[in-house]
Amino acid sequence: MESTLDIFVKAIFSENMIFAYFLGMCSYLAVSKTVKTAVGLGAAVIFVLFVTVPVNYLLENYLLKEGALAWAGYPDMDLSFLSFIMFIAVVASIVQLVEMLVEKFAPALYGALGIFLPLIAVNCSILGGALFMQERQYSTILDATAFSLGSGIGWFIAIVAIAAIREKIRYSKVPAPLRGLGITFIITGLMGIAFMSFMGIKYTSEGTDKKADDKKAQTELVDENNNPEVGVNNNGE
Repeated sequence: MESTLDIFVKAIFSENMIFAYFLGMCSYLAVSKTVKTAVGLGAAVIFVLFVTVPVNYLLENYLLKEGALAWAGYPDMDLSFLSFIMFIAVVASIVQLVEMLVEKFAPALYGALGIFLPLIAVNCSILGGALFMQERQYSTILDATAFSLGSGIGWFIAIVAIAAIREKIRYSKVPAPLRGLGITFIITGLMGIAFMSFMGIKYTSEGTDKKADDKKAQTELVDENNNPEVGVNNNGE
């Protein structure tokens, strides 16, 4: 079983919403022209994912899935057919709250983000987080929260990194056919390859235990080779 730390780190790097699943690409490409707007939108996505995935986890496990209403005396009731509607309703509510807060406390950022701030409600990375949580059946709300926070941070890193690169390549001699989205897609692909290099990292104790078992087996084999009497019973068999 994956540890909470393993889930968190994998959500940032090897299972990055942008580089592994290409979710939320429209906002990623449209708002990544400057680092300032990228940071604002990335922070909003972190907040929305961090709130919506745990809330949807509670809805899924205590209201929607089969047997979830056993606590209310309805053990056979299955409301899983409402999961899409409920997930989207939660996302839309939290996005509306974020939009109001940004407009109130950061009007300049609100104007810079424009239509893409309310469009977080239909950002597929947000709904994707809830659906991944549902598919993977995390055992605790802590694991679901770690996944949501890691996914948000991963999306934030992706959009800020590409915004910083796009600001620099304005002064580079990019071939005319590749200017704009062409070179952006190429850079995104290269960044995705780089992030996939984190797939081999394990943060659980599984690998350590396996190494210890292999070392123990190797030591026993050496002892048998050096001491043929080992394993022979009292009858000489």
